Amino acid sequence: MKNTEKNQKKAQSKSDKNNNQKEQLHLQLFSIHGLIRGQNLELGRDADTGGQTKYVVELARALGELPRVKQVDLFTRLVDDKRVSSDYKQQVEEISESARIVRIRCGGKRYMRKELLWPHLSEFVDNVVRFNKKENITPDLLHGHYADAGYVARQLSKLLGIPYVFTGHSLGRSKKNSLANKGMTEKQMVEKFNINERIQAEEDVLRTAAHVIVSTNHEIQKQYKLYDNCERAAFTVIPPGIDVDKFYPYYYDHDENFTKPEPYIQARDKMNREFERFFYNSDKPLILTICRPDRRKNIQGLITAFGENKELQAIANLAVFAGIRKDIDNLDENEKEVLTEMLLLMDKYDLYGKMALPKKHDPTNEVPELFRMAADRQGVFVNSAFSEPFGITLIEAASAGVPIVGPDDGGPQDIVKNCKNGILVDTTDSKALGEAIKNILIDQEKWREYSNSGVNGVRKHYSWTAHAETFLDSVDGVIGDYQKTTGTHGVTQAPGWRFADLDKMLITDIDDTLVGDDESLEEFIEIMEKNRNEVGFGVATGRSLELVDEILKEKNIPVPDVIISSVGTEIYYGPDMNNLSMDSGWRSHISYQWKPDRIKEVLSDFDFLEPQDRDGERDFKISYNMDSNDDHLAKIHQRLTENKLRYQLIYSHDAYLDILPQRASKGRAIQYLGNKWDIKPENTLVSGDSGNDYEMLYGKRLAVVVGNHSPEIERLRGNRRVYFADSNYAAGIIEGVKYYRFMDV
Repeated sequence: MKNTEKNQKKAQSKSDKNNNQKEQLHLQLFSIHGLIRGQNLELGRDADTGGQTKYVVELARALGELPRVKQVDLFTRLVDDKRVSSDYKQQVEEISESARIVRIRCGGKRYMRKELLWPHLSEFVDNVVRFNKKENITPDLLHGHYADAGYVARQLSKLLGIPYVFTGHSLGRSKKNSLANKGMTEKQMVEKFNINERIQAEEDVLRTAAHVIVSTNHEIQKQYKLYDNCERAAFTVIPPGIDVDKFYPYYYDHDENFTKPEPYIQARDKMNREFERFFYNSDKPLILTICRPDRRKNIQGLITAFGENKELQAIANLAVFAGIRKDIDNLDENEKEVLTEMLLLMDKYDLYGKMALPKKHDPTNEVPELFRMAADRQGVFVNSAFSEPFGITLIEAASAGVPIVGPDDGGPQDIVKNCKNGILVDTTDSKALGEAIKNILIDQEKWREYSNSGVNGVRKHYSWTAHAETFLDSVDGVIGDYQKTTGTHGVTQAPGWRFADLDKMLITDIDDTLVGDDESLEEFIEIMEKNRNEVGFGVATGRSLELVDEILKEKNIPVPDVIISSVGTEIYYGPDMNNLSMDSGWRSHISYQWKPDRIKEVLSDFDFLEPQDRDGERDFKISYNMDSNDDHLAKIHQRLTENKLRYQLIYSHDAYLDILPQRASKGRAIQYLGNKWDIKPENTLVSGDSGNDYEMLYGKRLAVVVGNHSPEIERLRGNRRVYFADSNYAAGIIEGVKYYRFMDV
């Protein structure tokens, strides 16, 4: 049979990419948490909507402008919650001609902090796979941002056979050490931050990512060195970029040939009125800081430095933009503590009339204008964090012409080395911090030198165009490397390359359905091989994976595209039994409320249950031998229900009882596969013979019951989507295929 039209288009698409790869790159970025949109980013709204959200939007936009890039997709989480803007429930948002934000459902509709998303990341992976197949997309490169998106990118890489790169933004081991120093126990860290799961994801990424993108060498030496897999990682240093047109130098406004954009005029007017509310004399030089109200940002250290230095108070005002808030009482504990301490310090040093603490600011228009206002007032921008991995606000300030003072630990070292635009100090020393600020303010020649050097240095080292071009040059060598082979992950063929082209799937039980008659089995195998380009082949069985391997070898059955084993509790992708790929999304899905030890405990006194010696104990399957007796099943249901346990009972052949997670079964596994790979139920044919096949045979799929079926399956007779074959074993499957005209026979 010839390929379908859809398959021909997909094949042509892949051929085009191979022939014109340098002109037609399709890149997919992942930044899952926080609130991400193309315009008016709510930076500082909470701990999850910080610099990373801005970084990924700007990166997507900058990459989309490069001639070699055809399309950039920035995947994030879809949020449909009255507490946030309706912008975040729009599935696709165009941010430029070649770049867009794609929002994917996972973990429900409500907005939630990133630490709560870990149990739902496999759902995100599955929905991205489904989106790509619907859109007929085969990306050339995946890029995960932060640990959660690193996990997603890694899983997609394994499924699709596409290389991925990773940018950490912040790291779990550093956070764990910081929390431990503050007295938090590991148990508390796990409960609140899922810290160990995050660290394991980062270790896995370091081992398997094609590149780990960092902003500075300091990140590698001080942060990634804490990881066991650091030496195995391929690090690439690429400083982030900024929009130099948005953060244009302050002196442009004094050029009569320059027309200042109206939004910036409005922003300056608004900020001037805001400062008039706080300052006795708003014309004094401005000490400016903009950051989240996080203890690590050390805002309290800056206020202390200002409060203890009377000379500094005499010559300058202090403006602190610490996130966006309405009511301090409604913030989380960390932010509430920081803001409360700021207010107490303001009162302690009697800084009224000298210090501004506005409640909100617009990152799109007001922040660039704040930097220019500080420059116009011959002021200084201060990043007083204890340590800064990079410090994006430092280069934004430099671009506008404001000298900086920052921490002497981390990324600011590279910025000052490249731009020569300020002073770095030990920010834990409030006296040294205050003196550094004062020294710049009182020396006009030094101020102008730092200002001009900053403007020139940013344009040379930190523009988004330079960043995007460097990024693409760095990853160019790995694009196309994986293709159908992903040796890095030990998988000889990524399942995505197979399932992306499939619109039909035939899945059958093994024992007494597929096998039982060697002659008809051989005929069935020939039919499947003939239709391989259009129809995927799978088995769904009560056997464990090991016993599936035995029967396949014994009967010379080719390795299926997909194996659903242990009564639907495990899914593996072929085509090589020595290098199977487990579907971690399915495993995550069925683990919900599964308590096997508790189930065995509450059933332990039932003497009519005999644990199976062989093949009975799996992570998601508890198996017993049990004589046929309706009263026995009723007692088991009652006992499990009384103990509020979630479960599913599968009884077959009047002898075997399997207890599974509530979400697991052969039928639900097949439904999951159809959803994930976008294969419709009416294009899925299943076949079986006994009670443990009932749930997969019943429903919207096309079903075949072979002639040698057990009596317990007779209740399906009369269902219009269930065909009862006269022939036995594989011959019965072939009879059903002919009946439905499912494929060429």
